[in-house]
Order: sequence, then structure tokens, then C-alpha cells
Amino acid sequence: MADNKVDIKFGYLCNNKCRFCVQGNKRIKYGNLEKEEIIKKLEDGKKFSDCIVFTGGEVTIRDDFLDLLLIAKKLDYAKIQIQTNGRMFSNMSFCEKTVQNGANDFSLALHGHIPQLHDYLTSAEGSFYQTVKGIKNLKFLNQFVGTNTVITRSNYRNLPDIAALLVYLNVDQYQLAFVHPVGTAMEFFDSIVPRLSLTEQYVKDALTAGIKAGKTVMTEGIPFCFMEGFTGYIAESIMPEMKIFDVNVCDDYREYRIKEGKAKDKKCGLCRYDKQCEGTWREYPEKYGWDEFIPVK
Repeated sequence: MADNKVDIKFGYLCNNKCRFCVQGNKRIKYGNLEKEEIIKKLEDGKKFSDCIVFTGGEVTIRDDFLDLLLIAKKLDYAKIQIQTNGRMFSNMSFCEKTVQNGANDFSLALHGHIPQLHDYLTSAEGSFYQTVKGIKNLKFLNQFVGTNTVITRSNYRNLPDIAALLVYLNVDQYQLAFVHPVGTAMEFFDSIVPRLSLTEQYVKDALTAGIKAGKTVMTEGIPFCFMEGFTGYIAESIMPEMKIFDVNVCDDYREYRIKEGKAKDKKCGLCRYDKQCEGTWREYPEKYGWDEFIPVK
């Protein structure tokens, strides 16, 4: 049970409007869930795991966020992770209340090393400074802080710079996630999704910066054939079993990724990593083809 995780989408409203958002028009179509619905999901999730992830949309902008946190705490979840863009945590008082109400693990999203890049990708002026301040505040409170950076056409060359900033901010862990071409990312595919082959060295350099600094680092959404020498840092290999409460319930996220989310080419069977590798997001080769994917012998 301790190795499992429950991921609850509290809704889809957000104070960012990221150019790569996988939720797409869900914010318009579904908005946010009612409090009673979420309480039911929290109760159901406890039957599966002691680890809960609050996510969305942006869960921290809900008026009932702190109340829902307290309910999760009373349900005796051992780990309560907040997946967030981090902007609300620029307020120290809000950070303190969040921790007091039970949150003990934080995953913030940072997509650039400078305001111009991060704010461009989030479509929210001032979001860079708020997120960075949020990281500083949470670290000041001795909280576990991880980050997620979505790899896009706009920022892949700056991944080592982003890594350097994250090391400077003393985050405990950072992840580099190749953009999943669905939702808004699919709508703007040509300007958002880079070639995997072009990102490879920048990803490895960014990982190296964290490894040298003693940080926990990982990637997501990058096949093994682009990670030679760094295959021990692929998140999919270590992800816990996860149940996701979204518009529909996904009982096994790994099974979903393999059967529906990702794809492999026939030649992948020739690769030494075939049995370990989940492949690539299936939308990628539908647009770019399979030429970049070279089996590792």
C-alpha cells in the first residue's frame, strides 16, 4: 500500500494558461469539481493508498483548498503532495497554513530560468517570480520540494540553465518531462513540440548538473534510446502504481501509458531496452515519424 499513489484532479481551472497544457479545453468544459465530489474521492482513495496527490488544474486557487487538505489529514494520509504551479506559495502565510493543514510534499512547475521564458510558456506575467518565491518559501519551512519542467521547443536549449537555477534554489528533486502532445500542446504542436534528437544532449547536461549537486533527478516521456548513459534516471522505471481520479477513473496509470498513451515501432524489438522501455507518446511519431528512433544494440 505504501508504494501506491492516488492522484486526484480537483478540477481544471488555473491561474496559468500554459501553451503546452495537456488539459486543453477541460477548464471550459468541466471547470472545477464540487467539494462533496472531492471528499468522496479522498475517502475512496484512502482504500487504495496512504499517498495522495492534490492536482488539477491549479488546486491552490480553490477557496476550499485548505479545508480539503485538513480532511485528507484527518483521513490519515501519510503523504499529501501538492502538485502546483507554485504561484500561491509566494505568500508565506499561505505556505504556513498549507503545511499546518497536512501537506508535506510539494511539486512545483518551473519552465524557464528567466521570467521572459517561463512567463511566455505559462502565458502569465509575473508567474516566474511567484513560483521562484514559492520554492524559496517552502524550502525555508523545511519542506520537501520537487519540480517539474516540461521540455518544449522554446526551452530545451536552456535546460542546463534551468537545472543550474534549481540547484541554486536547493530543490530536493527535479524532473524534466518531454511535452505530451495532447490538449493545447497538440493544438500548437509545430511551435511547442521539439525533436527528441535535438533535446538529447541538453537533457543529459541538465541531469548531470543535478547529479553532481547530489540531487534526485529524472526524466519522463523520453524513450531509452535517447537516454543512453542515463537510463537509470528514467522516471517510468520507478513510478509507483498509481490510481488517477480524472474525468474518468484510471485504475492503473502504467497500463494506460503502455496501452493507450504511448507507441513503439517494429524496430524497437531490436533494441536492448525493448522490455524496459514504454516507447514514446503516440502523437509524436504520428507527426514526426520513426526515423529518429535508433535501436540500441
